[in-house]
Amino acid sequence: MRALGERAGVSERFLAQLEGGEGNISVARLQDVAEALGTSAATLLSEHPAGKPATSKIVSLLGLRGAGKSTLGPEIARRLGLPFFELDALVARDAGMPLSTIFEMHGEAWFRRLEHDVLRRFLDTHDAAVLATGGSIVTAKETYDLLRKRTTTVWLRARPQDHWDRVLMQGDARPMRNRANAMTELKSLLRTRRPLYALADHVVDTSSTNFDEAATRIVIAVADAAAKKRSRER
Repeated sequence: MRALGERAGVSERFLAQLEGGEGNISVARLQDVAEALGTSAATLLSEHPAGKPATSKIVSLLGLRGAGKSTLGPEIARRLGLPFFELDALVARDAGMPLSTIFEMHGEAWFRRLEHDVLRRFLDTHDAAVLATGGSIVTAKETYDLLRKRTTTVWLRARPQDHWDRVLMQGDARPMRNRANAMTELKSLLRTRRPLYALADHVVDTSSTNFDEAATRIVIAVADAAAKKRSRER
């Protein structure tokens, strides 16, 4: 805020008032602020209420661990010409500690509040990106509602055995270690969350396709959704 004020020639207090909808700014001064932000006054004025950009192009990937979010995500982002982010990594960075430590020290409720706040700030500051989400985000209703409202959601669906094999291939056997019923638990978890994942805008089965085909299907689905949206807006 201080740096923006210096570039735009206004005070931090005025910027705070402006951001909160309390400031009264001239057209010329608004252009100064816009240029300091690397945009234009017209772009600032064209945003929808509640902070949702009119041209939001954020694609959110959903699914349990092993669905392919971390592997397909970067490739989808490359094809779409967008940056790639992982929500769990953003949460960990904001907290200054790994997710395991967050749960151990503060519990799930604290994590959920932080996850929601981090997601909201991310959506307010990014117009276009590919975002890999945590497998359990669909169980946090307010956060999932926010994600569905402001992004294009894609469920990367896979068979339980594929989830299992992919996690092992990543070198992480912790979910299965010393747990004889791990596969049964995985199947139960997937069965419980399936109706929530199915609320996504698009579903791509990563078990029945190879890496390249899955990436292509996702890119096509996102492009089709964007085309339909433009058609409705006309």
